[in-house]
Amino acid sequence: MRSIEHDVLPEAATYGRNLSWGSAYILIISRVIGSGIFATPGSIAKSVGSVGLTLLLWAVGAAISACGLVVSLEYGCMLPRSGGEKVYLEFTYRHPRYLASTLVAVQAVLLGFTASNCIIFGEYIIFALDAEPTEFTQKALAVGLLTFITIVHGCFLKTGILIQNALGWVKIVLCAFMGLTGLYVVIFRPRNGSGSPANVDIFHWDKLWKDSNWSWGIVSTALFKVFYSYAGLNNVNNVLNEVKHPVRTLKTVAPAALLTVCCLYLLVNVAYFIVVPIDELKESGELIAALFFEKVFGAGFGKTVLPLAIAISAAGNVMVVTYALARVNQEIARQGFLPYSRILASSYPFGAPLGGLIVHYIPSLLVITLPPPGDVYTFILDVEGYPGQFFALASSIGLLLLRYKRRDLKRPFKAWLPAVFLRIILCLALIAAPFFPPKGWRGDVDFFYATYAIKHWLTFSSIIFGVLYWYIWTVAIPRWRRYTLEEEVEVLSDGTSITKLVHVTLP
Repeated sequence: MRSIEHDVLPEAATYGRNLSWGSAYILIISRVIGSGIFATPGSIAKSVGSVGLTLLLWAVGAAISACGLVVSLEYGCMLPRSGGEKVYLEFTYRHPRYLASTLVAVQAVLLGFTASNCIIFGEYIIFALDAEPTEFTQKALAVGLLTFITIVHGCFLKTGILIQNALGWVKIVLCAFMGLTGLYVVIFRPRNGSGSPANVDIFHWDKLWKDSNWSWGIVSTALFKVFYSYAGLNNVNNVLNEVKHPVRTLKTVAPAALLTVCCLYLLVNVAYFIVVPIDELKESGELIAALFFEKVFGAGFGKTVLPLAIAISAAGNVMVVTYALARVNQEIARQGFLPYSRILASSYPFGAPLGGLIVHYIPSLLVITLPPPGDVYTFILDVEGYPGQFFALASSIGLLLLRYKRRDLKRPFKAWLPAVFLRIILCLALIAAPFFPPKGWRGDVDFFYATYAIKHWLTFSSIIFGVLYWYIWTVAIPRWRRYTLEEEVEVLSDGTSITKLVHVTLP
């Protein structure tokens, strides 16, 4: 049986350590800067009502994301292995046996999809080409992107890394360009597409907080979107087996990425408010960035070239998310928690986790193609963001438990305890917030009346399903058939080590 202390030892992937500090930095940046900053500011401003509260939430989101980051930094430096929260929860919560592993596996397979940025890619391509925005065209573009990226990462490992690095730098330059464009408008006061000057008056104190809605139900929903835009700061934790000097790199690369993203997000939001009138901004939906470019640069360059850059940015996000989640799926398969684990855990034949990519591809494809037309993006955003709060809560509490029970563990980085407690409090508040919506509020999704309840029902259903599956698979059936589950290590032909769960008959 594999030693329970095996998780604290560094482990290199069979396809080598291909990620330098710069590649790790882009892996985080490109994961964090996806579609969020180009699609959500309009809906956030519409929800909370004012410029001041919108900007405050983006700043608060960065501060709170830092609290989550220090948790993942301590875990990652203490357990420098691929898998991220899968490794951390398994190491921390060993009893009941296999429960944490089962819940992580269910979450990763059922809800670990990449759909929102694929949809944004399709929307911005159609907008840039001035094509008819049909449901079929949008979904076809989204599925085409997902399929292309799956093939590249599954068959051409190093090529995929080079492409995602290039796309990451494109989005950094794009965000900086947008922020400087807002500064240009303020200094030179050019008139936008509607003939209006820069909206600098909106930052006067008496207008800054006008129409603010401080209801916790509204604010928490907006915070989910902000957190989604900051999500991915722990992306390198999922692939530490492939990072050169993993502990040293992790301690510096993640804080550098957070600082970069926070500055860029605030600059871009200020640019939006300067250029786009507040009423138009609130009704812009996911095309706020396209509207911004059109008003500054006109219907030619502004409506074609720069929206294409945003589509490319969304594609870059899909690349790094797919890259990381495929590794998580591979780690789940290596531990024997997926059917056909020997195939799905193997790096054969292209020296890449093709099996993990296929496990990621299937739910992503279904989420893109099955929902009816309408504001699908916002619904997916909430479904992707809400379940993560439960795992964030569990890992934060687990960190405190390990500080008490396992003081012997080497901790190259130690999280600031007030930040850990703050993260726990916020996770609890965000988990509870959906049960206390404002009176008469139905949410911001219009294609199904009950989506506000459904998105949270999906989360609880996945957890309940995971618990039931664990109980039947590891407790009820073994008792009925009188056997126990034990672990055996097997090394595949490509050098990948997997854990086989074998039945040992009781006397």
